[in-house]
Amino acid sequence: MSFDPRVTLMRNGVADARLEGVIAADRYAPARPSQAVAPATALRAAPDAGAEQVDQLLFGEGFDRLETAGDFVLGQSLRDGYVGWVEAAALAEDVIVPTHWVSGLRAYAFAEPSIKAPAAGPVSFNALVTIGEETPALARAERIGWIAKAHLKPIGFVLDDPADAALMHLGAPYLWGGRDSAGLDCSGLMQQALLACGLPCPRDSDQQEKLGEPAPGEALERSDLIFWPGHVAMMIDARRMVHANAFAMAVTVEPLATARKRIGEPIAYRRLKIA
Repeated sequence: MSFDPRVTLMRNGVADARLEGVIAADRYAPARPSQAVAPATALRAAPDAGAEQVDQLLFGEGFDRLETAGDFVLGQSLRDGYVGWVEAAALAEDVIVPTHWVSGLRAYAFAEPSIKAPAAGPVSFNALVTIGEETPALARAERIGWIAKAHLKPIGFVLDDPADAALMHLGAPYLWGGRDSAGLDCSGLMQQALLACGLPCPRDSDQQEKLGEPAPGEALERSDLIFWPGHVAMMIDARRMVHANAFAMAVTVEPLATARKRIGEPIAYRRLKIA
């Protein structure tokens, strides 16, 4: 049996102890929990600041750490299962349970319960925070500061329209491996939209192609997913789609017919079950 290295916690002959007896390795080690404490941090293909960004961790997301190499930690994102290297300074080893998620596109965290106080961040849409004390307008998020309550929702609250969540990012720049609202790629945009609606979503477009059920290409609906090799978009109505694309280097709305002329015929259409 072959294992997808993107979601298998093993590198350079060292594997997560939970894989012992499942996958051959030179050595097994227990993964230890940690949590992202930077607003957004790159998950890289190698322990080097110049290595390819393959994913991102958002503030508050969990990360199982396996090995350390210099300033970097090898591990696996708990939210989408992706494996890669993260700067150790962006992680805390004491994990606190999130109580809320950031429902605004971006939110600043103030050092004091005042919008005039110095601000950290911003933290992105879908970041996870643990709220302590509150004022009528602000809530204190552990490890970062006071965030406007208008930008927060409790864990368990979900949006009901993935297309709406995707359209929030309209105009955001294209960034390979990005899923932060300040910059994201095609599959990162889809993942952010679906997570906000309580729908688990893997990281890459070929993985996302397995979501839902086949949809009729001649009768597409809002929030249907459309796939090309290495690319994914979401319909906002029967003829237009939203996607993060390298052609415009931004999140844009485009007629599906126009995309077909430029990219070619889609290879799959998928319809999600949205409660």
